[in-house]
This record gives sequence, structure tokens and C-alpha cells, in this order.
Amino acid sequence: MSHYDKADERGVPSLVWRAGQIRRLHMIQRAAGPRLRHDSKVLVDGCGVGMYVKALKQFTPHVVGLDIELERVIDSRHHSELVNVGAGEYLPYPDDYFDLILSHEVIEHVQDDAQSVAEMVRVLQPGGRIVIFCPNRLYPFETHGHYWRGEYHFGNTPLINYLPDSLRNKLAPHVRAYTRQGLQQLIAGLPVRIINHTQIYPGYDNIVARRPNLGKALQTITYLFEQSPMRMFGLSHLLVVEKRI
Repeated sequence: MSHYDKADERGVPSLVWRAGQIRRLHMIQRAAGPRLRHDSKVLVDGCGVGMYVKALKQFTPHVVGLDIELERVIDSRHHSELVNVGAGEYLPYPDDYFDLILSHEVIEHVQDDAQSVAEMVRVLQPGGRIVIFCPNRLYPFETHGHYWRGEYHFGNTPLINYLPDSLRNKLAPHVRAYTRQGLQQLIAGLPVRIINHTQIYPGYDNIVARRPNLGKALQTITYLFEQSPMRMFGLSHLLVVEKRI
């Protein structure tokens, strides 16, 4: 199976490790704080082919991956034997188990995002943290492609996310994009508190590879946006929550 065969249902996992992924790893480190240490138990919920499983193993050997696609799990096991097949709505782990959980661009694809978030909270230790990256509704492009006349078209599509739900969901019924309020509604009523909620811009790795000057200019400008109200138009939400003790 090609990793692009189910791009409309599952997205495309991180297949390479470049500057954009390294930047996000640093964000995960900062978000985790002391919850990421040599004896920490970490779950990568929706691990794809295991890029973040491999990266997080430099901090602790106790990194578990889970993905719903068997083929991706097989690939992930090149990096760790602790990778399981399963759905985010029914995590096969005990209550209060993990110190840190990473959900990297996953909840937009699951059948029930609220149940998936509730399951992450269930298996998280009190005082542990969840780091969630997911699509921002205010980003000018829908990066998961769109449907037109019943046919799926992979790639970036401008302005779809700015349409009313009734139209947006006809063009992109396969993936969610979240407003700030909509994302926070997923944790309403759960025993967690928000540590950080912001938006981040892309890594522009493909642009940097083809046109280095343009790519680096985009990085400089939009990374400054992340420190201003312009962050609201970033590619992804970064939400960090901590389970109450």
C-alpha cells in the first residue's frame, strides 16, 4: 500500500524528518517539560510510520506508538517494537498510565474526536500532559485536498476553510479543521487544564528545498507572526493540557 492511498481518510504521515519536524519536536519538548525524562512513559497516538516514535526515543526508551493502519504500524516497528494497531477512540491501555501523550495531526481524521480526546485523558497520569497538533480553520489553505464532483483531489486548496460549514463540509467532508473555540470544546468537562493554546505556521521545507531565499523569508516573517495576533492564521493549533491531580 502506498502511503498516499488513504490520504483522503487518514492524511499522509510524516515520511521524512526535516527542519519542520525538528522545530515541532522542540515545541513538544518545551510543552512536556519534566514529563519527558529518561523514565517517562510516552504515547504517540496516531504514530503513522513512526517518525515521532523514533525522535522521542532519544529522551526515553518507553515510547509506545499506536495507529489504526496495519501497514503503517509495520513501518513504525522499524523504530520500536512497542507499536500497536488500534483506534484512538478505544485506546488499549490502562487508566492513569502515560506521562506524556502526543497527538500529531490526527484528531481531525478520527470518527469521534471528542471520544478520542477523552481516551487520551483517561490513560494519562495525573500531572501528565497531552500535546495536540491539529488543523486551524483560519489557515488560508485546506492542506488535505478536496472533493469535486465525487472525485478526490490531493493537495493544498485555498479558502475552503473560510466557507460556511454547509459548503466547506461538502468540499472537505473527509477532514476537520478547528476554530480555537471548537478545539477547546473537546476538552470541556474533562479533568484537565490548558497549559498553552496557540497557532503555528508551517516549516516550508519543500519551498526551502526548491527556492531557499523565498522559503527562509517565509520562515522569518511567519515565525514572527507567531508572536503576534497574526498567529491566529497559522497552519496548526498547538494545544497543551495537563491532567488535574
